[in-house]
Amino acid sequence: MSSRSSVKPNTQRPQGQPKSLPRPIREIIRCKYLYLIFLIPFIYYIVFQYWPMYGILISFQDYNVVKGISGSPWVGFKHFEKFLFDDYFWTLVRNTLLINIYNLLWGFPAPIILAILLNELRSERFKKVIQNISYLPHFISTVVVCGMLVNFLSSDGLVNQIVKFFGGESIQFLMYPQYFRTIYVASGIWQSVGWNSIIYLAALTGIDAEMFEAALIDGANRWHRIRYITLPSIAPTISIMLILNLGRLMNLGHEKILLLYNGSTYETADVISTYVYRRGLLGNDFSYATAVNLFQAVVGVILVSASNQISKKVGETSLW
Repeated sequence: MSSRSSVKPNTQRPQGQPKSLPRPIREIIRCKYLYLIFLIPFIYYIVFQYWPMYGILISFQDYNVVKGISGSPWVGFKHFEKFLFDDYFWTLVRNTLLINIYNLLWGFPAPIILAILLNELRSERFKKVIQNISYLPHFISTVVVCGMLVNFLSSDGLVNQIVKFFGGESIQFLMYPQYFRTIYVASGIWQSVGWNSIIYLAALTGIDAEMFEAALIDGANRWHRIRYITLPSIAPTISIMLILNLGRLMNLGHEKILLLYNGSTYETADVISTYVYRRGLLGNDFSYATAVNLFQAVVGVILVSASNQISKKVGETSLW
């Protein structure tokens, strides 16, 4: 009889790994250094983003610092009803919406226009100079920007010096409520237009250069190339950014407004976020302030979802 010789493959596992470990665990062990890098942002989001959500419960309570969240009595939607039926509610909503709408109307197109203009420049050196100049304000802190605005718009500041030079009278701009929104929006555009244009410049680099060459051969001028090639090519990026901006219509940062407004400009400057700051941190009404802030967040989620669905149906571009 002839015996066939068979060579059995080596099925021994590397030393240090138990035989019964499931495949996901083995993958984690194999990529342990990558998971360690991921662990840092994971812990950050858990500690500073998700765990504080537990505090939302106090919006449904008459929160007492001594008793804590577990010992404070439940009151249901009492604070929400108090805010919704407050006479000051519509003033806060109007101011928040108007400032954000002005930001959307004037601030949203500004980086798109800047990115297109920069893309049309032929001199790379001049283009880099303009980019650096437009990016710089983004790195100036809000406190410094507000300090500059206060100095420039004071009675003897740079703006009033120019007004006096042309025969006008000095104006305390920050004391008049009708000027506040213009000052806020214009300074915000100056501070963010360069930085926000980066994403559109990145989208412009993805356009096929052959499309521009073909349009040039067909006799298209610069305006035609922008209208029929550039804008349609970056339309998905514009749609996504517009959805994100629409979701922030009821959300406005309080830092800059707190540094610029005063009692005489509450009529147009006081927004929901500054109201929450005053009632919560200065007035120690934590439950009411949390309820107002939760209302603002819920409206923001609704706006994002609605604008996403509209964008999906109209332009087939969406966040999800």
